[in-house]
Amino acid sequence: MRVFVFVGGLILILVVLLDAFETVVLPRLVSHGFRLTARFYEGTWALWRAATHRWTRNRHREIVLAFYGPMALLGLLVVWDLLIIIGFTGLLWALRFSSLNAPLQVLDLKTDLIVSASSFVTIGFGYITPSTLWGQALLIIEGGVGLAFLALVIGYLPAVYQAFAQREANITMMDARAGSPPTALEALRRCSVEDDCSDAPKFLSDWEIWSAQLLETHLSYPQLAYYRSQHENQSWLASLTAILDTSALVLIGIDGIPKKQARLTFAMARHTIVDLAQIFQTPPSPRGADRLSEADFEHLKAELIEVGMGLPLGRDVYKELTELRLLYEPYLTALADRFVMPIPGWFPTNEMADNWQTTAWAGRGIVRL
Repeated sequence: MRVFVFVGGLILILVVLLDAFETVVLPRLVSHGFRLTARFYEGTWALWRAATHRWTRNRHREIVLAFYGPMALLGLLVVWDLLIIIGFTGLLWALRFSSLNAPLQVLDLKTDLIVSASSFVTIGFGYITPSTLWGQALLIIEGGVGLAFLALVIGYLPAVYQAFAQREANITMMDARAGSPPTALEALRRCSVEDDCSDAPKFLSDWEIWSAQLLETHLSYPQLAYYRSQHENQSWLASLTAILDTSALVLIGIDGIPKKQARLTFAMARHTIVDLAQIFQTPPSPRGADRLSEADFEHLKAELIEVGMGLPLGRDVYKELTELRLLYEPYLTALADRFVMPIPGWFPTNEMADNWQTTAWAGRGIVRL
C-alpha cells in the first residue's frame, strides 16, 4: 500500500511540475494530449459560463464574466500548490515511521500534511523534524520547489499582464478608427472622410502587426483569451472581426485602396483566428458566413458609394466576398460561442457613440470634434 502511495505522490508532483514548466517556462503549444492547465480552464470556464446565464441583462453578465480571467489565473496557481503539497504528503506518509520526529510520536495524515505544507511555503514550524537523511532530503526538496514556484509567479504574472496591456492598447485605438463596436463599414467610412484613404495601407499594416502579436501572446499564454476588455462593446475577437472584414472588402476591390497590404493583413489575421480555434479545440461552426445577406451587401455597397468608395462592376463581388468570409467566419462564430464574446456585424449600431465620446456624467451623448 505504501509503495503505491509513494509512486502516486511522486507521479502527481512530476505531472504538476511538468505542467507548470510548459505553462510558464516553455509557453508554447504543446502537442501531447493531457495538460492539467487546459483541463482546469475547460472545466472551470464551463461552470462559470453556465452560472452567468441567470443574469438576464448583458451588462451584468459581462461584468461577471470579466472576473473569470484573473480569478482563474490565481486559482490555477493555488491548484498547483495544493497538488504539490498533497504529493509530498503522500511521500511523507509512505515513509512515516522512518522520516519524522513528532511530539508524543503522533504520526498521522494530519501531521504529514502540516509538515508538507509548512515546508512548501518555507515556514518550518520546527516541532516536527525529519529523523533520517531521506526525510531531510525530502523536505529540503519540497522547500526548494516552493521557492521556485514563488519565483515563477513573480516572473509569470508581469509577463501575462504586459501582454494583456499591449493587446488592450491597440483595441482601445480601434475605437476612434472603426467605432464601438468596430465594423468594416465604419472603418472604411472614416478612412475615406478624413484622408481619402491615403492612410489605409498604414492602418492595415498596423493591424497586421497587432494580429501577429495577438497570435504570439495567446499561443504563449492562452489564458489571456479569457481576459475581457474594459468596455462590453470591445474585445480582441471583435477587433479581429473588423480587421478581417475590412481586409476582405479591400481584396474584392475598393477604389483608391491598394490590395497588397490587405492581402498580408488578411492572411495574418486569418492565421491568428484559425490557430486560436485549434488551441482551444473549437472546430469551425456550421453557422459561419451568415452575417451578411445579399440584400445587406447591396446596402453595404450603397453606403460605400456614398463616401466615394465604389466596388468593381461586371463581377460577382458578393460571391467573391462570400468565399473569403468562409475562410474565417466559421472560426469567428465558434470562438464567439465559446468565450461568450459577440462579434460585430458589418454595419455600425445606429446612434451609438464611440466609447471616447462618453463619460460617466454625460452618459452616451455624442461629442464632436
